[in-house]
Amino acid sequence: MRVTRGNVARKRHKKILKLAKGFRGSRSKLFKVANQAVMKALRYAYRDRRNKKRDIRRLWIVRINAAARMEGLSYSRFINGVQKAGITVNRKFLAELAVSSPDAFKKIAEEAKKHIAV
Repeated sequence: MRVTRGNVARKRHKKILKLAKGFRGSRSKLFKVANQAVMKALRYAYRDRRNKKRDIRRLWIVRINAAARMEGLSYSRFINGVQKAGITVNRKFLAELAVSSPDAFKKIAEEAKKHIAV
């Protein structure tokens, strides 16, 4: 007599096909193909949760650099000046200032300029 494994296989298949909902074609219909697609998607998701943090930080740096250059400083000199001035503001907040309130950023840049060795 052949063993069909009953509920176990069905539950496993349903779980994978549920995760594959929204995929195109056989990737959402056939278990074998869906399983491969889901595994790949989960690997990408794991990797990109880490990459997202890097990407956001890079965006902050680009914004700070653009605002700093408008004040006549490069990014590295600006950050150096901010640290020497003892201003403890993170890049996220500096980027937000650069976008939403340029006047406040300008004041920080002026303070940073004072503490840079010329």
